[in-house]
Amino acid sequence: FPKSCLLSEEPPSILWGLDPVFSAFARLFVRDILQMTESIQIPGIYFYNFHPIYKVDVLGTVVYKRERDDFFCYGVDDGTGVINCLCWKSKLLKEEEDPNKCGTFFSIETQMKLREAQQRRCRLDIGELIRVRGPVKTSRQQREIMASTFYKVDDPVMAVQIAWMMEVPQLYRQFYDKRFELNAAGYRNPPFNADNLPAVAGPSGCQRLSQLLKEVLQVLQNEGVVYRKVKSQDEVYTVTTQDKDLLIAVKDVIREDSKREKYAEKGCHVLHILSAVRQRYSLNLSKAALELVLKTLECDSDIVSTSDSHYVAF
Repeated sequence: FPKSCLLSEEPPSILWGLDPVFSAFARLFVRDILQMTESIQIPGIYFYNFHPIYKVDVLGTVVYKRERDDFFCYGVDDGTGVINCLCWKSKLLKEEEDPNKCGTFFSIETQMKLREAQQRRCRLDIGELIRVRGPVKTSRQQREIMASTFYKVDDPVMAVQIAWMMEVPQLYRQFYDKRFELNAAGYRNPPFNADNLPAVAGPSGCQRLSQLLKEVLQVLQNEGVVYRKVKSQDEVYTVTTQDKDLLIAVKDVIREDSKREKYAEKGCHVLHILSAVRQRYSLNLSKAALELVLKTLECDSDIVSTSDSHYVAF
């Protein structure tokens, strides 16, 4: 196809980063994830209503499961469709046969308790509620989610599911169902093609791009994806999960404070961790950024959650 025809079908990749949806875990219905079209420009990127999407957030019921040495395969049904979710096992689950492989920091009894807590959250049965976040992939012509985070959701009175069903339609109305617009002349929903790009380069287009950039950065900060370690006129932003010193600081706080009698049983509460890391590392760290770090550390098996808001270190 001619290049102009390809670009008219989807936004140019140079503009994808200006869409706030691109950097977020999109809370889409499974039906729409299965029907999204894959990008012609870059495989692994998909489009819903011209929004570039590569990672999603799904809540649903397990309707089938398969277990392998390194991963679980869960079929997740959110009421609109079923999608396969590939969920990699943590080191703790893979080494459950030999407690000595988990390290010597904790006693064998404590390691067993941590392992049981990890199993309760990651080893699900059919009919249980699961939340999965991760990039979308197409393997053997089948759409699936490669989970970066997954866990069992305890929802005895369906409060989580009701809140989810109320929130997702609002996200559709406010964001997903509105096509991403970027032009200097003020036209609504223009086709994305090469002729549109010069229009963006004018003075008003530059102002619009600058404003969009500020809005995108604000969204990323709200999501915890980036943060400003030090507030200054330079406005330097750091990608949260790539700040190795931050990851070490959080891990050290949890490891050291887990030894204290006050936190020995349940572990450190997320608000305590936030306060301690702010004092040691950065006063500007947000709760959202900390939660992203905690999920990263848990996926790497550096820490484990003993509840929805308590953590201990290995």
